[in-house]
Amino acid sequence: MQFSTYCSLVISIPFDVKQKDFNMMIIHHVIAILLIGFSYCTNFIRIGSVIMFLHDISDGLLHSAKMFKYLKWQKACNTLFIIFSVLFLFTRGIVFPYKVLYNTYYYLAEVHPPYFGYYFFNAFLMLLQLLNILWSCLIILMIYRFLIHGKVEKDVRSDSEGSEEEDVDEVDQKAEQKTNNKTSPLSRNCAAADRTKTERRE
Repeated sequence: MQFSTYCSLVISIPFDVKQKDFNMMIIHHVIAILLIGFSYCTNFIRIGSVIMFLHDISDGLLHSAKMFKYLKWQKACNTLFIIFSVLFLFTRGIVFPYKVLYNTYYYLAEVHPPYFGYYFFNAFLMLLQLLNILWSCLIILMIYRFLIHGKVEKDVRSDSEGSEEEDVDEVDQKAEQKTNNKTSPLSRNCAAADRTKTERRE
């Protein structure tokens, strides 16, 4: 299921709103596809499941926080963002390198002599951890802005043009403008009717 999910993301992400980490996302998805396929073929299913769990456990909180941001429920967005940040930094910044990478790099070399799969697996895990470090820096930057402004600001990955939040705001403005255009003729008709009634009474 995860393999098919990442394959679909590689296909669909070029048509999505492009963020500053677009290339990082493509690299991440390709690495995930290779690691999932390799772990399945070499019977590294348990370690592969642990890696997927550590990397997916915080994603739901991020998407929920973005949803509440678009709904303008700022308090819920702030709360979920804090929980997401702590969980992301803990699972990907502490548990993954000290529990997973340590065992795949040192313990595996003690059990089996290094072979092609050893170098292949660990090389892509190191690239994955490099991406985690880069994303952790972005999250820390957003936490810094949150502490200064007291709320979650615009996604630091967003470009100045074409960001998701701007698209949502633009849709809201268009909807409000359409509503005003529909109600303004009705208001004018009501005002004209009131004037006519007043003139008849006089």
